Amino acid sequence: MVPMPKNLNTATANEIKKFLASFDTVLSDCDGVLWLEKQMIENSQHTMNKFFESNKKVFYVTNNNSLTREEFVEKCHSLGFKATKENILCTSFLAAKYLKSLNFNKKVYLIGNQGLVKELQKANIKHTDIGPDQVESTLDSYVKTKLKYDPDIGAVLIGFDAHFSYPKVLKAATYLKNPDCHFIATSTDETFPVGEKEQFVFPGSGAFVRCLEAVSGRKAFVVGKPNVYLKNIIRELADFDPSRTLMIGDRCNTDILFGNNCGFQTLLVLTGVTSVSDVEKYANSTDTEENKLVPQFFINKLGDLLPHM
Repeated sequence: MVPMPKNLNTATANEIKKFLASFDTVLSDCDGVLWLEKQMIENSQHTMNKFFESNKKVFYVTNNNSLTREEFVEKCHSLGFKATKENILCTSFLAAKYLKSLNFNKKVYLIGNQGLVKELQKANIKHTDIGPDQVESTLDSYVKTKLKYDPDIGAVLIGFDAHFSYPKVLKAATYLKNPDCHFIATSTDETFPVGEKEQFVFPGSGAFVRCLEAVSGRKAFVVGKPNVYLKNIIRELADFDPSRTLMIGDRCNTDILFGNNCGFQTLLVLTGVTSVSDVEKYANSTDTEENKLVPQFFINKLGDLLPHM
């Protein structure tokens, strides 16, 4: 068991002032923290812009692989957020960067979307096509007419793919039988928040990753949160003191766990996936792994900090 985090909505003005002065670097998740799809969460843009104006180092750190860094900048600007390409760390970029660091020169079997395609192309990394690949009549007919093995494949990269299917799992697991084939995932987010359809559960990349891990018997190398690999990438871009770095997120098993693993301060916002009852469960658990999911602070929404800035 561990203590419950500090509720900043009930903190005094002096306590919040002290909190805001306790960090120099801000790492913020995006979906569920700053926006829900194309809808900005109230005052989140003004709060983030105040961090920039206060000369804090600011990074948008997202497990979303649907856009390139440049496209994330465009989205930020369209919603009123300050941003440059150097402020963006998205998993489409991180996956391509990781493959480049391996001096990878083969071909990627890709389960993903256009964000990954574009970042791989910018890095001059060969990959398979994306889009539907499904059994249209029977599995037997698919195997006889469409199933082909590509000996050039040297890595399987899996991210969010709305066309995730049986044939894709079959092919990826087959390539992963080769122990020299790299197995890379963008993230382990099981679901993602969608504001207008909040009554529905939208499976995320993590659901697909777990499926492929189960079939292949292998564990993926995850380039996104909560892997501390990301901490090393941030260090390439800026000097920072972990104890004076704040990780802001809406998901405890990625955002908050990442921050806690790295020795950062952690702030949970309640505008996305996690609720206070979830945090209470993690705090009261006798499982030390669940205790690691507890943030230091929580707040209803990021914009609630704005009056104190």
